[in-house]
Amino acid sequence: MVKPGAVYGSEIWAMTDTVMKRLSRRERKMLTGIYGLVVEQGIWIARTNQELRELYKDLDTAADIKKKRLEWIGHVVRMYQGRYS
Repeated sequence: MVKPGAVYGSEIWAMTDTVMKRLSRRERKMLTGIYGLVVEQGIWIARTNQELRELYKDLDTAADIKKKRLEWIGHVVRMYQGRYS
């Protein structure tokens, strides 16, 4: 449920490196909240990015956005072909 909230409407965004960094940072913060902190030697610490990747194997937000954009473009192309044929 993390990714849909993070990429909603991304088909029409201007995807810059800054936007991608913000998205992945937001996603990691959400996952840290979901998976929580861990206790190591009596100290509470946040999980590392590597641990989050291992726990939540679907962290490739950029690939998902590219896929959604291609699907959306295909929909638009088919829509106009059907309307004016």
